[in-house]
Amino acid sequence: MAFEHKSVLLDEVIENLNIDPEGTYVDGTIGGGGHSFHIAKRLTTGALIGLDQDEAAIQAAGLRLAEFKDKVRIIRSNYSEIKNVLNNIQIDNVNGILLDLGVSSYQLDTPQRGFSYREDAPLDMRMDERNDKTAKDIINAYSEMELYRVIRDYGEDKFAKNIAKHIVRARSDKPIETTFQLNELIKAAIPAKVRAVGGHPSKRTFQALRIELNHELDVLKDTLEDMIDLLLPGGRLLIITFHSLEDRIVKDFFRENENPCTCPSNFPVCVCGKKPKGRMISRKPILPKEEELEDNKRSKSAKMRVFERA
Repeated sequence: MAFEHKSVLLDEVIENLNIDPEGTYVDGTIGGGGHSFHIAKRLTTGALIGLDQDEAAIQAAGLRLAEFKDKVRIIRSNYSEIKNVLNNIQIDNVNGILLDLGVSSYQLDTPQRGFSYREDAPLDMRMDERNDKTAKDIINAYSEMELYRVIRDYGEDKFAKNIAKHIVRARSDKPIETTFQLNELIKAAIPAKVRAVGGHPSKRTFQALRIELNHELDVLKDTLEDMIDLLLPGGRLLIITFHSLEDRIVKDFFRENENPCTCPSNFPVCVCGKKPKGRMISRKPILPKEEELEDNKRSKSAKMRVFERA
């Protein structure tokens, strides 16, 4: 199957990156190369470094960006390694960094990857298939309390406690191994009148498992500072999120770096010595336009925030 991923907020990404044709840019989640293609197209002597931990993404991006030859370098790595990766290829600073934190359409639409609740497949959900641990391990090994925490915090599902209870009860008979087995348990844990509205009942639990398995929130939190520090003055960091917790992490971090002063508000001058690293480009997140929402339903929950280095 072709690696397909409609590039969310494409026009807004290109506009907010302020691309310098001679600049250096990093796409930390290159996916099928959609955003990267449009960045590379605008470079003359500049360079684009694309990172992804998914082997299928690396291969697809390589094909998509083949025409740009020496301008583009694609490396299999999680964006959490961005500092080391750039250091290894002798790059100290860059003009822009993009992260699109969504799951690719390819990952969702490839049944054997186990990301989708719409296809019966093994419970996998690994973004990097070199890792041994899968979603099946979480479902069958976590305690009821741990499962409850994951589904409540990352899935924001108000039936988290009941879902965890159903999972633990079912696995005492036999291991839960497939997406459809898990679907049935979730369905049984949610009242019928609630299931009748508000989308697929498994959506939140599957999202929670994926985030937990791939450490998505921890990776984001731990890497934001590195990314801001890698930017040249005037350079921009663009982050597209699809989850309220991700968006909150990004928003709070950008705010802290715009106004890091910890002095009490009644102090006439700052004595803490913490200096702003830059500014947020807009107070509110940038959202997809109506046409995009109609064309790509997966852009529905997308939010983009932009930080410019001082």
